[in-house]
Amino acid sequence: MKSTMSRVAVAVSVVATLGLTAACGGGGDEDKAEKKPSAAGSASAAEDAKNGEDGAGKAALTAAQLKEAALAKGDVKGYKIADMPAEDMPAETVPAQPAACQPLANMFYFTSDPQAKARAGRTVTSEDELSASVISLALAAHEQDDAEKVMADLRKATESCDGYEHVGNKYSGIEALTAPDQGDEAVAYKVKGDIEGAEIPMSFTVVRSGSTLIGFYSMNMLDADKAEVPDAILDAQVAKVEKVAG
Repeated sequence: MKSTMSRVAVAVSVVATLGLTAACGGGGDEDKAEKKPSAAGSASAAEDAKNGEDGAGKAALTAAQLKEAALAKGDVKGYKIADMPAEDMPAETVPAQPAACQPLANMFYFTSDPQAKARAGRTVTSEDELSASVISLALAAHEQDDAEKVMADLRKATESCDGYEHVGNKYSGIEALTAPDQGDEAVAYKVKGDIEGAEIPMSFTVVRSGSTLIGFYSMNMLDADKAEVPDAILDAQVAKVEKVAG
């Protein structure tokens, strides 16, 4: 699957860059441009959210609000932030075996069942040229009941799923981790992926803030203990979502 390949390619390229840095003494990466919504679009999105709130919980954020709430270039010191490639966020879910692990397989691509009404994804890399971590994050707008169901399914899967196969790749070593005290609830877990012959340790953290799901994952091909989402990234992203959602 093209999205799997692109993510592995990013991780491999980071490791390759480390080797070149050690041999050649360094070199800068070129920042990618970040698109920002217009002020008029942001104002309209905020008004729509206020009008849509009801007794069932906060209404789903609009696509414009998600873009406004997603981390952007300059938001977190020491990290470069860029739009996530479209192929890394397919619209449809793909069946996993066994089915009990489906919520975990979905989260790898930031998909879910029920599907989100809108999503926004970002890739995050450290400005430290010796870092081998690659971090991805996505915001998903749901009705609050749906967001709560996705979280419950994820939590159950981390407790009952030992391993699974998905789009030709194998995942094992699934272990629930201590979730951060963020948002209304959170789930955290780790997975080891055997992807295109490369063994990649990954950690996932998913936070629900009202009706919005904030998914993070980090992979590190050199040090499994460093396959984690930095607090600075997590804190900044949750805070930005909460500010936009009001």
